Amino acid sequence: DGMGNLRVTKKGIRLEGISEFLLPLYVKEIHSRKVDVMITSLISGADAVEAQCKRFEVRASDSGRVLFSADEDEIVIGADRLKVTGTEGAVFGHSVETPHIRAEPSQDLKLESPTRSLVMEAPRGVQVNAAAGDLKATCRKELHLQSTEGEIFLNADTIRLGNLPVGSFSSSSSFSSSSSSPSSSAPRQTIYELCACPNGKLYLSPAGAGSTCQSSSNICLWS
Repeated sequence: DGMGNLRVTKKGIRLEGISEFLLPLYVKEIHSRKVDVMITSLISGADAVEAQCKRFEVRASDSGRVLFSADEDEIVIGADRLKVTGTEGAVFGHSVETPHIRAEPSQDLKLESPTRSLVMEAPRGVQVNAAAGDLKATCRKELHLQSTEGEIFLNADTIRLGNLPVGSFSSSSSFSSSSSSPSSSAPRQTIYELCACPNGKLYLSPAGAGSTCQSSSNICLWS
């Protein structure tokens, strides 16, 4: 009939209560007693271990905290850190919800969409901070800053607009894009006026006693 909590039946062996095995136990199938409410089984095969139950849990041996749990509605990972060592990372077919994303210590965090666009949306605003470094935004084509109901506010000790075209001004002619260096006898121009074309393009014009911006300048016409 068996010994202790171990019983020998026609379908195999039956274990009741808590038992401890000092050496490995090799079995083809382990399952609980079949009842009308729930059927739980654990099948350990040569290639895989298959569990069938209403809820599956993995707990820490010291504290009993749930490290992993799965049911029909969700899968919960309760470990302090989830580490994916695959070279391709983790792939999610649908959305991912998390309150915080950060890189490993001394590593950069990169958000990339290799074949499509990357969109960041939030009903209460999107905030990007670089507490101890620079914030850089680069693109291959055009960079758009748009505010539908508010303003675009640039607040810094120094604001620089690099590589703006420079127009030359004379009282008898309109602007032209400066393509040649100024004469050595002419005084060097050090102060410029920032002009805006009707289409919004910015350019520099040599400052004078009055405004030297003209909407009919070559820079505006050919932009």
